[in-house]
Amino acid sequence: MFTSVRLLSQQLYQPCFEAPEDLLDWMGAMQAQDYTKSKWAMGLRLQEGTLSRVHQAYEAGTIVRTHVLRPTWHVVAGKDIRWMLKLTSGRTRAALDSWVRSMGIPESLCSRCNGLLEKILSGQALTKQELAKRLAKENLPVEEKLMSYLLSCAETERIICSGPDRDGKATFALLEERVAPVPELTREESYALLALKYFRSHSPATLADFNWWSGLSLTEARKAIGLIRDQLLEESFGDTVFYVHESCGRSCRKEEVVHLLPAYDEYLISYKDRSGVLDPGQYAKAFNRFGIFYNVVLYQGQIVGNWEHSVRKGAIVCKPSLFVPDLSIPEPWMEKAIARYRDFHR
Repeated sequence: MFTSVRLLSQQLYQPCFEAPEDLLDWMGAMQAQDYTKSKWAMGLRLQEGTLSRVHQAYEAGTIVRTHVLRPTWHVVAGKDIRWMLKLTSGRTRAALDSWVRSMGIPESLCSRCNGLLEKILSGQALTKQELAKRLAKENLPVEEKLMSYLLSCAETERIICSGPDRDGKATFALLEERVAPVPELTREESYALLALKYFRSHSPATLADFNWWSGLSLTEARKAIGLIRDQLLEESFGDTVFYVHESCGRSCRKEEVVHLLPAYDEYLISYKDRSGVLDPGQYAKAFNRFGIFYNVVLYQGQIVGNWEHSVRKGAIVCKPSLFVPDLSIPEPWMEKAIARYRDFHR
């Protein structure tokens, strides 16, 4: 039952949504530091997901990529970006600032850069490289690592977010020009909504899982769960008690589920304890101790291997490699998973 519920809540079995923004409204946020792979993470959870459909959503600003929840990129529905940043950006910014203090960089640099970004990006979207050149012309030359920090700070302060794709490259644009304002939420409403989005899309999950994913303090995470406690059921899997959102009621024929999951996929990264879907003895093959995650094969709700892809003579070639050599995945199911990946890029 554990993985059956998780496959359904994560939209990896019989997905319910056609549009990326509707999927992200359900998921809350999806980790996206690898820009290209995060597009596939969305596509495989849509009924007929294609790369062009994801690009269209970025173009329209119905989905945006920014630093939110934790000090890394996530992609969220445009309508959620402001309240989510307001709720979590303080802790995210504190983590970012600890690095800049260690480098001896004056805080005034961020304020100056923010003002320049508002001026430079007015009415247009630019890549990171283009922004660096424009900032240099304004007598603010910055090296790569510092540039990343300054842009991240501007994101947490709700000045910039992702713009439309340009030839497959990410761009930055002004948040106020990309996403229409929506009514503000109270802090308690934001806590409740974040918990709702997490548990309906990530069940079964624990307090520790939500605490890790949300970036909230443990006290805040408990408070958020308490605000939706009447919507959560408690289920024991092994020796651990998990919360399951009341919407998770369908059955799942998990033996038919085979997916090529991208690195940093929510199915694995959004939980503090990953042992329910991955043998701890295989952890090093799925992610390393420095927080680098790899492409993995999902079969019957479990992570069972890695995969890589290449392009040969214009055709996409996917090569899976299983952790346990004698594990047998029915060839038609694996071929279907590979075909789904190819179709996404057409």
